[in-house]
Amino acid sequence: MRFLRRSLTGLFLLAATLGLLVYAGALLQGAVATRMAETPAMPEGRERVFAVNVVDAVPGTEVPVLTAYGSVESRRTLEIRAEAGGRIVALAPGFDAGGRVAEGALLARIDPADAEAALERARSALADAEAEARDSARAVALARENLAASEDQVTLYDRAFARQQDLQERGVGSASAAEAAELQASTARAAVLQRRQALADAEARVAQAETAIARATLDVAEAERRLAATEIRAGFDGVLSEVGVVEGRLVSANEQIATLIDPDALDVAFRVSTEGYVRLLEEGRLREAPVTATLDVYGTDIVATGVIDRANPRVAAGETGRVIYARLDAAPGFQPGDFVTVRIDEVPIDDVVRLPATALDGSQQVLVVGADDRLEALPVTLVRRQGDDVLVRGEGLAGARVVAQKTPLLGPGIKVRPRNFGAALQDDETAEADALMELTEERRARLRAFVSGNDRMPEEAKARLLSQLDAPRVPAAMVARLEARIGG
Repeated sequence: MRFLRRSLTGLFLLAATLGLLVYAGALLQGAVATRMAETPAMPEGRERVFAVNVVDAVPGTEVPVLTAYGSVESRRTLEIRAEAGGRIVALAPGFDAGGRVAEGALLARIDPADAEAALERARSALADAEAEARDSARAVALARENLAASEDQVTLYDRAFARQQDLQERGVGSASAAEAAELQASTARAAVLQRRQALADAEARVAQAETAIARATLDVAEAERRLAATEIRAGFDGVLSEVGVVEGRLVSANEQIATLIDPDALDVAFRVSTEGYVRLLEEGRLREAPVTATLDVYGTDIVATGVIDRANPRVAAGETGRVIYARLDAAPGFQPGDFVTVRIDEVPIDDVVRLPATALDGSQQVLVVGADDRLEALPVTLVRRQGDDVLVRGEGLAGARVVAQKTPLLGPGIKVRPRNFGAALQDDETAEADALMELTEERRARLRAFVSGNDRMPEEAKARLLSQLDAPRVPAAMVARLEARIGG
C-alpha cells in the first residue's frame, strides 16, 4: 500500500509538472505572436546642434606684415693686422675679447728697435746729402768766379794782342812779340773753356746732390712709416673680438691679431621669397619699408626698428629668394650674430577681411551663419596669409558671421549655436596669462642667479625679470622659458 501510494503521488507530480510546462509554452507562444504582430514604435528624432565660434567679417584696410628670420651684422668690421713683423712688446690694458676701444687708441706695439735704427740711418744719409748739396753750391759759386776771371784775362790778352799787331803794322813792334801775345790770348780762351767745363761739372754736382736729398727724404719717410707700423691703433670706436695674441709673441707681417666691430652700426640680413621680394618693390626699386627686429632673450623680447636699405645683387647657386639688408636704428642689447625675427610692413591693402586661417578650407570657401542659424558655404579669394590669420575678399562676405574653426563635422545646412570667437580667445589668453606658480627658495635663487649673471641681457629686461621673480607667485610661462635656457 505504501508503495502504491508513493507511486501515485509521483505520477501526480509528474502530470502537474508537464501541465505547467505546456501552459508556460502556450503563454510564451502567444506573447511572441502578439509581439511580432505589433507595429514597432520609432522614437522621435532630434536634430543635433553644434556650438561654433564665429567672427564678424568687417572689411577694412589692412597692413600686411611679412615675417622673416635673419641675423644681425655690423656694417663696420675691421680685421686688425700687423703691418710689420716682430715681437709684441706692449698691449693695451683693454686688448681682450669684448674690450671697448676708442678711435686712434694704441692697441699693441711691436718691437721698434730695427725700425728706429733704419730711421736713424736714413736721417744720416739725408744729412750727408744736404751737406753735399751745400758743398756743390759753393763749388758752383767758385766756378762762376773763376770763369769770370778767365773771361777778364781773355779780354786783357786780346787787347795786348791787338796792341802788338798795331805796333807791328807801324814797324815798331816785332813779329815774335805779336805771336807771343796771340799765343797768350789763345791760352786764355782755352782756360775759359776749362772754367766753363768746371762750372758745368759743379752744376751737375748740385743736381746730383738734389737727387740724393730727394732719395734720402723718401728713405726717411719710408723709415718713419715703418716705425709707425710698429704701433697698431684702432681705426674707429668699437669692440674687440677674436683676439689671438699675447705680449711677447712673435707676429709676422699681415698677420691678423684681432677683429674690431662697431656695435652701433648694425644691419640685419634676412632672406625672403621671390614673391615677398616683389611685394617690397616700388617702381622697380626696393622701397625703404619700416622693419622691426625682435630678439628673444630669456623670456623677454628686445625690439629694434629700422628701414630696408639694400638687397644682395646676386643669388648664390642652390639658393632661392632674395637676401635683404635692413639698417637698424639704436639697438641696445643687439650684437652681431644674433638670430632675430624680422617683420616688414608692406603696402596697405584696402577692402579685405581678416579671418583666422582655420576658417578657410582648401577649396577657398568659408562657412557663414545664415538664416535660422544654419551654415552656408561662401567662396572667397585669398589675398594674403598672415601667420594664423588670412586676408580674404568675397561677394557677400561683408557683415557675415564666419565660422572661425572649420571641421569635417560642419557643412552647409547644419544648424549651429554661434559663439563669439573674440571673447573665447580673450578668455583663453587671460587664463594663460593668469597661470601663476609658487617657487621654492632654491629654485627662485637659481633663476635669479642665472638672470643676474647674464651679460647679454639689457639692464631694463634684467630688472623686470628680477622684479617678477621676487613676487610670491611667478608666471609659469616665464619660468618655463628661463629653465629651458639653462637646462632646468
